[in-house]
Parts: sequence; structure tokens; C-alpha cells
Amino acid sequence: MRVGIVGCGGRMGLMLVREVAATPGAILAGGTERPGAAGLGRDLGTLAGLDPLGVAASDDAAALFAASDVVIDFTAPAATVGHATLAAETGTALVVGTTGLSAADHAALAEAASRAPLVLSANFSLGVNLLLGLVRKVAATLGDDWDIEVLEMHHRHKVDAPSGTALALGRAAAAGRAVDLDAVKDTVRDGHTGARVPGHIGFATLRGGDVVGDHTVLFATEAERIELTHKAGSRAIFARGAVRAALWAPTQPPGLYGMEHVLGL
Repeated sequence: MRVGIVGCGGRMGLMLVREVAATPGAILAGGTERPGAAGLGRDLGTLAGLDPLGVAASDDAAALFAASDVVIDFTAPAATVGHATLAAETGTALVVGTTGLSAADHAALAEAASRAPLVLSANFSLGVNLLLGLVRKVAATLGDDWDIEVLEMHHRHKVDAPSGTALALGRAAAAGRAVDLDAVKDTVRDGHTGARVPGHIGFATLRGGDVVGDHTVLFATEAERIELTHKAGSRAIFARGAVRAALWAPTQPPGLYGMEHVLGL
């Protein structure tokens, strides 16, 4: 499978280059960077600390989509929407791990998915996707007298909050209770807020150091508490899952998929 990587010079992009190079059945078709980026023209293997792979970083996304069976995108919302348009035009499968997407961005990706297979996930690790299922089941089992809080911590460089994974966990909890997350979501508490609103799902965000990603969903009621936690020790788990999705997506018809489809959960 010919795999292309947009944003190939970033931390996640380089991790993806290494993962594709190490995966049987995957061939690195190429990678792109922003115009003017320092890595342009350099061999992707050299950039990733590997032996040369014979493929250089470019700034031509259209050419990358034309040369690939599937493209992996962990960039920024505006760039991802543009890449989704290219996927729709070429019929190339797209795997998206970009976070911070707006409702309009999600609508644009859904439109592109009508013409090409698109896998969208806030988190590509197996553990997190199992956690999503557990959270939904626990929320569905416990009554409304159990408060739900989502706590997440990431490295100091992360620009969006709450994290995409935290929001996905909140959506899983809301789905378990058969409610709309937007109607019960509390993402900011500051000053004299009054008592906690019954039935709401709260979010707390921490930033600092080099934390790859810690997520905990707390279910709390009188005299007892349940905590479901996942801690990521390396971005390699995200790259591994994304490449697994990349090998799966081109064999599917156009449509919008999640990791639950890739993993058969």
C-alpha cells in the first residue's frame, strides 16, 4: 500500500515515516511540508533518522495524493480540510488524526467522505479506543446520581483544549446516557460557579512538560468513585494505529469511518 504523509517534518510526521518504513505491506509514497520549511527537498529517511528511503519531502500536496493509495494527516484543521478536498478529487483514502476541528470542519470531512474512504479519530491507540467503549457502557449502566468528569493532561506545546480525546470520551459518556454532549458540557469553571449542575459532564485540562497524553474519566457519587484511566508513554502508539488504519482504509468504499471500524470493535 502506497502511504503518503502530510506534515512529514513534524514530531508526529517523523514518527509516521518511521512506522511506515517498518511496516510490512506499506511503502512510503512521499511526504509534504509547508512552503519554506527547513526539511523540503531532504530525504524522508534522513529526516526521520533512518537510512535514505529515496523519497524527498515536497510542498506539492496534490502530487502526493495522486501518487498515494492513502494519505495520513496529523496537521492543523485548515490544512486538513484542504487535504480532504484533494482526497475527494482523487478518490484517495485519507486517515485524519488532526484535533481542534470545528463543526464546519467536520461537515467538510463528511462531504469528502462521500467520495473517498476517510478514517477520522481523535486518538488512534488501541487502549484509548477500548476505553471509549468502557466509558459508554459504564455511563449507560450508572444512574444520573453519578457525576462524570473528564481530566486530561498534555505537553506544554499542545494548542487546543480540551484535547480531542477528552471530547471523544465526553461524547462516549453522553452517548451512554443518550444525551447530546453540547447540551451538558462544562469546559470552564472559574470564580463563583455555584453548585455542580446535575447531569452535566465536566472537563479539566492540564498542560505541562512533555506529557504525551493522560486521560481519566471519573464517575463519582456519594461514598464511592470509579476512575477509568489511559496513559500514553509514546507517540508511537498513535503512529502504529494510524498506519494500521492506512492499510485498512483503501480497501473500503467511500464513507466516514472511525477506529472502531478499523479494529472491528
